[in-house]
Amino acid sequence: MKSHRIALLFNANKIFDREVIAGVAAYLSSTRAAWDLFLEEDFRLRLAGIERWQGDGIIADFDDPAVAAALAHSGTPVVAVGGSYEDLAAYPAEVPYVATDNFKLIKMARDHLIEAGLRHFAMFSLPAAQENRWAQEREHAFRTLMEQDKMAPDIYRGVGTSAPSWDAAVDQQIKWLHGLPKPVGIIAVTDARARQLMQACIMAGIAVPEQVALIGIDNDPLARMLTRIPLSSVIQGAQQMGRTAAHLLDQMLNGVRMSGTRVLVPPVGINVLASTQHEAPKHPHVMRARHFIRQYACQGIKTHQVAEYVGISRSSLESYFRQELDCSVHDVILRFKLDAATSMLVRGERSIAEVALCCGFTSVQYMHAVFKRELGCTPRTYQDRAATGLINDGLAA
Repeated sequence: MKSHRIALLFNANKIFDREVIAGVAAYLSSTRAAWDLFLEEDFRLRLAGIERWQGDGIIADFDDPAVAAALAHSGTPVVAVGGSYEDLAAYPAEVPYVATDNFKLIKMARDHLIEAGLRHFAMFSLPAAQENRWAQEREHAFRTLMEQDKMAPDIYRGVGTSAPSWDAAVDQQIKWLHGLPKPVGIIAVTDARARQLMQACIMAGIAVPEQVALIGIDNDPLARMLTRIPLSSVIQGAQQMGRTAAHLLDQMLNGVRMSGTRVLVPPVGINVLASTQHEAPKHPHVMRARHFIRQYACQGIKTHQVAEYVGISRSSLESYFRQELDCSVHDVILRFKLDAATSMLVRGERSIAEVALCCGFTSVQYMHAVFKRELGCTPRTYQDRAATGLINDGLAA
């Protein structure tokens, strides 16, 4: 069987690009295609000398305009991967193109916020630039959906962040947040952008999700680990895009003409976590307490520490919780710890002992007892069920 030399031109420091590459790998493992893959050793995208590439095919990230320009006249078969465009003329004319459906990404995020009970919406985007064309397409989708409902679209682009501009960027984000009607649902164009806004909310004392319900796009595990409040996110069909792109290139290598082919891949669903689990507490002390608990439950906080943060007595706080939530402060702390533990067990990235430690349980035995009492099974059983697909990590289609 003939082996083909294929270049993958992506920046694998981005979760989207990594998932596309994983989809290419999945295609190769499920077929008899024999490809020798070229990627930079550090998985970064470098175009220098690409015009001298002597391989048989290329799959490339066309969201980067420099890539699209470099490959515009390539004599090597190319399959493009990138974001969708409302204007069909924006697609490359001859290159087969596999696109994430930007409109459906934003619609799924907004529908989720509507289902969470929100009535005001905004978007946190990126500065206008050629390399951010995909973000502007998501803005266009948001604007279209809002105008369909006769609502004014509030879109904030902010600035590109760097170490010198960080303080000013956060100050501007906080100013924008304070000017929004509350409660509000905000769609960020990426999880990285959502993480920034989450930090701004926490610094400004704006409760998430009671005052700001925040959802990102990418389902990036690194962004999730770097936020104090677990971040809801739309899951792109990036692996499916990688499989589709590999299939198209495989056909081209076998003589099938694919010029001008366009495939739009819809999102997979939403990983629903705490940042959009919006409820409207009637009492501000309860809202403030839950905001504190959501950030620090897994650090082993106690009821008296929550009361100190809110600035009232422990007995008064317990009374407010009983009136509004029909449970104790300890019950809410435990629920957040349990939610964090089940989410970690579903992902299968840590041992049960590590999960117990990370989620603030005093011992594995105590976590075991809580699981048996609250969920009717042990942590191991819960993890086994998740591995067989009987449980997922808050995924909403």
